[in-house]
Amino acid sequence: MAATTTIRLPPKLRARLRALAKLTDRSAHSIIVEAVERHVAYEEQLHKLVTEARASDADIERAADIYRAEDVHAWLARLTNNASAPRPKAWRG
Repeated sequence: MAATTTIRLPPKLRARLRALAKLTDRSAHSIIVEAVERHVAYEEQLHKLVTEARASDADIERAADIYRAEDVHAWLARLTNNASAPRPKAWRG
């Protein structure tokens, strides 16, 4: 069985919630549960994304060659004319 949680809503938000529940023929409870589920999923996904990004940054700092963006763009432009254009030199790595 689900646990009970009490929330205090500002009067204007509570009125909007009641109006929406009536308009959609749903309970205020179901709207609140759906909103909380969506927001929790969003926050979990955001946390996972940030964690993965930080890990990728750490990997780059630890082991990878790093190139300046302008050097890579220039190299790619040269590749369109010459398939054997030499790679840019690593800025760090």
